[in-house]
Amino acid sequence: MLKGKRIFISGGAGVIGTALVEKLYELGAVILVGDLKPRPLDWPSGIFYRQGDLNYIREEELSWFQPEYFFHLAATFERSIETYEFWDENYQHNVHLSHHLMTCLKNSPTLKRVIFASSYLIYNQDLYNFAQPQLQPVRLREDAPIYPRNLTGVAKLMHEIELRFLGDFNQTGFTSVAARIYRVYGKNSRDVISRWIRYLLQGETIFVYRKEGMFDYIYAGDVAEGLLKLAESDVTGIVNLGREHARRVEEVVDILKRYFPEMKAVEGVSDIPYEASEADMSRYKALIGWMPPNDIEDMIPELIKFEKSRMTEKNRGTGTKCTEGTEGTRLNENSSNLLMPMMINTLVTSVSAKVPLLKALKDAYLKVGNTGKIIGGDINSNCIGRYFTDEFWQVPKLEDLTADSLLKFCLEHGITAIIPTRDGELPFFAQHKEKFKAQGISIMVSDFAAVEVCLDKLEFYRKLKGLGYPAIPTVNNIDELRNQQFVVKESFGAGSRSIGLGLSREEALEHAKTLEKPIFQPHITGKEYSVDVYIDLSGHTKGVVVRARELVVNGESQITATRHYKELEEMASSLVEALGLYGHIVLQVLVDEEQQFHIIECNSRFGGASTLSVQAGLDSFYWFLLESAGVDLSNYPFARSVQELRQVRHAEDLILS
Repeated sequence: MLKGKRIFISGGAGVIGTALVEKLYELGAVILVGDLKPRPLDWPSGIFYRQGDLNYIREEELSWFQPEYFFHLAATFERSIETYEFWDENYQHNVHLSHHLMTCLKNSPTLKRVIFASSYLIYNQDLYNFAQPQLQPVRLREDAPIYPRNLTGVAKLMHEIELRFLGDFNQTGFTSVAARIYRVYGKNSRDVISRWIRYLLQGETIFVYRKEGMFDYIYAGDVAEGLLKLAESDVTGIVNLGREHARRVEEVVDILKRYFPEMKAVEGVSDIPYEASEADMSRYKALIGWMPPNDIEDMIPELIKFEKSRMTEKNRGTGTKCTEGTEGTRLNENSSNLLMPMMINTLVTSVSAKVPLLKALKDAYLKVGNTGKIIGGDINSNCIGRYFTDEFWQVPKLEDLTADSLLKFCLEHGITAIIPTRDGELPFFAQHKEKFKAQGISIMVSDFAAVEVCLDKLEFYRKLKGLGYPAIPTVNNIDELRNQQFVVKESFGAGSRSIGLGLSREEALEHAKTLEKPIFQPHITGKEYSVDVYIDLSGHTKGVVVRARELVVNGESQITATRHYKELEEMASSLVEALGLYGHIVLQVLVDEEQQFHIIECNSRFGGASTLSVQAGLDSFYWFLLESAGVDLSNYPFARSVQELRQVRHAEDLILS
């Protein structure tokens, strides 16, 4: 039934998600997975993957995929008592995340079915938590009293009600079901069974709390199978998903002892209540006709085998480093110990007053789930940009900066990505790009030869002429031009600096005397456009956004608006690829009354008003961070905004405490 269906899975790299993806892939489904963690290395290339915080995914990105089924697994929780710090985390990754994803999807014309991984934590804990050990577990039905025992349970209940709310309106074309899942254990999990196995394999002592407590343990693969069956059914509303067979903690310890006869287990002191709960699966069995088949006796040998294999890979150096936490550490509900969120520290040079750029980079940090820092650098210690970074570095003048001293600073501060923002420093970074790359530091800059061509307007014209592109004629001898009016500017640096527009021959020659290295161009009237392009590491265009410059002040766009302009987009894409550029590129193009293109210049860096293109879907910083982490961008779409956007640049106050 799900063969060929387009399925989006949030939190798909976790313990339930990996089992679900495996089953769906075998069924022949088309899969898009979104998760904070990196893509599992052993996943087939045919699975679409989006690494990052799904709180920042855009509706256009999901519309591009055209999902028919949505499995919502992503969540965060704390194993034992929720800490004070969990207040914000629960809201962001449970409450807000669920609401945001359904906001993006609720009007999708393709969406048919939503399967939500809810939790038994919704039920009133007074039903199944006790001061003394119990002889029998309490079997919880779907109509049992609800009073969530913690913030996670509240968030799950909130989204159940949100789905019920959406289901009451004809505007939504999907049905939904919420599975209240019990105690999940499985491969790549942080559940207590998996943790104990890892400790025992390393010869460590395990600590057992409330050994008389009873839990309904269900294997992750069975959860995945149970969710698949719900997806294929027409069941709506709430349904339990558990083993319907609670096991005491001491039973789990006894089973482990069969495989670890020398194990050391110590009873820890705890004041938590004794739990005694299990799922009532009557409704599920009646509607689906299936029950989870695997018990912990069946799956513990599989988990031991898996953990042994993982330890072997780790010892060989082929696995990703795994860190163990203590009970109560915040976890992704479906987290994998092998997969950790991104942590990249980025150095942004010449931050000056480039506040929009820094904000756009911070947004990219949030979107990709990067926990690293933004370190701003500038020669001016009082620059405005420093207040929009996590750390500030007063950089020496470029002529006093060596590649070795900069590299030393980067290594000392854990910097693995650099974004140069000023034309004058691009050759320095381009020249030393490979040296930094060898130390694991990515720089968003093109190769040296390409940078030099873009910085020299005369050489830029000659290069484009040779490639057959319509560049504005550019000369250093005005006698080579037969026009009546001229543009005079510096051959190097920003084209708007000391520019002379619409000058006569005599005025042009006089203005040229005020410049260091003047060049002359014919003055052509028309509409000026900026074209933002991102070129990935493979040398291919990732996306293009055309901006109409509606109000220009001192050469910078104060008011600019996006435009769909297919011919200009295609020409810009072809040109930047031909020049061998990389990263974010900005072309300035004039379109005359006859709709002919005249390429003015190319800036091989992020532009002053390029943040508008980011809002329109050109995720340059997001893509750069992914590439810096070694991610292939082929699975990441350029999802351009359907609506055209206008940007008005204005001053804004920042109040600091």
